[in-house]
Amino acid sequence: MNRRRKRPNLFRIALLSLLIAATTYVTGYVIPTQPQFGVPTPTITRSPESFVTEAEGYFAEGKLLPAIEAYKQAIASSPEDPAVYVALARTQVFAGQYKDAQTSAESAILLNNNNSNAHAVRAWALDFQGETLEAEASIKRALELDPNNALAHAYYSEILVDAYYSGTGIINAIEKAIEESKVAIALAPDALETHRARGYVYEATGNYEEAIREYEAAIAVNPNIADLHLALGRNHRILGSYDKAVLAFTRANALNPEDPTPDLFISRTYATIGEYAKAMQYAESAKDNNPADTSLRGNLGVMYYRNAYWTEAITELGYVVDGGVTEDGVRLEPINLIPNDTRTAEYYFTYGLALSRLNECGKALTVARSILERIPADELAVENANAIIARCQQNLDSPPQPTETPLEADSAPTEIPTATEPPATP
Repeated sequence: MNRRRKRPNLFRIALLSLLIAATTYVTGYVIPTQPQFGVPTPTITRSPESFVTEAEGYFAEGKLLPAIEAYKQAIASSPEDPAVYVALARTQVFAGQYKDAQTSAESAILLNNNNSNAHAVRAWALDFQGETLEAEASIKRALELDPNNALAHAYYSEILVDAYYSGTGIINAIEKAIEESKVAIALAPDALETHRARGYVYEATGNYEEAIREYEAAIAVNPNIADLHLALGRNHRILGSYDKAVLAFTRANALNPEDPTPDLFISRTYATIGEYAKAMQYAESAKDNNPADTSLRGNLGVMYYRNAYWTEAITELGYVVDGGVTEDGVRLEPINLIPNDTRTAEYYFTYGLALSRLNECGKALTVARSILERIPADELAVENANAIIARCQQNLDSPPQPTETPLEADSAPTEIPTATEPPATP
């Protein structure tokens, strides 16, 4: 009981305490953060909402293809949200991916058959593919589900106009389109699509100045959608404001340089005012953007002819009449000559005129006969068919002498008035 007690070793106690604390920290905080053998390392995942926000930003900037990819990533992250499919479909329509837009809208319908917007965008996509009857059925379903769906009313007005153009519309299609566009504007006065639809109806009814105002209002909502600038340019061109038309088409081309349509419209505009060299340049650009489009080849052939490049004109226009395979291996289908298709008629009679210029009258007279037999009511085409026959008769009486080089552009032929533009399509 009288044994002396040893004093505690304070240094040892402190050292043990430090070791215990260190062990606790390592086991509790360090080890759990280290990758374990055979166990996948967790990755940071983005929310679907972040992809949607990114897509909306791209759309606002006119970057439609990146917007489409962002929406697809949102769907991959959360494939059960029909609203994302609808947003994707709407963007795909503006990007010209009409079949893909239809598929996206139908995916939304599979997720929710009562989604009015899904039926509406599906109808819009079908309309752009020329399926006006099916489009009308789909848009009516959208309006049954939501009579106050402004976008559905806007799309319906466009569908009615296109049905009128195609001859499949109801008797009062234009009057109904006007009514639907008014309803759309009343329900959503600040929406891009409602102003676009109202402009489209004005354009269809020949109210071009009003159409321009509506397209400008849509552009004010989003200035980076190429389609709106194309529509604006069309109406400026009809009114003879060619500088404004070219400016609008050039803006559309800058926003969507892979689309041949702006180049085609610029080409036609320059041809209208007699600047055939520029018209040929843009016709070539349009063809390069889509070498498999026979109609673009036809337009290029017309511009070659206007610049007195007879041989080149015959090559390109020959694809319109007979089809064929290009030097690059692109197969082209011919375009049939039918009534009321002024553009194709122009390709045919220009082909015949070019052939007659080079005294290839066997083919030229065949083309002339086709025009006289198939489209006798087309006064411009018939006039040029008769010009083909007259020149071939002249060649028979006094064969032309071959030239070493093509004629200069300012000596280009004058027998072809500019063909009337067909009604605009969306």
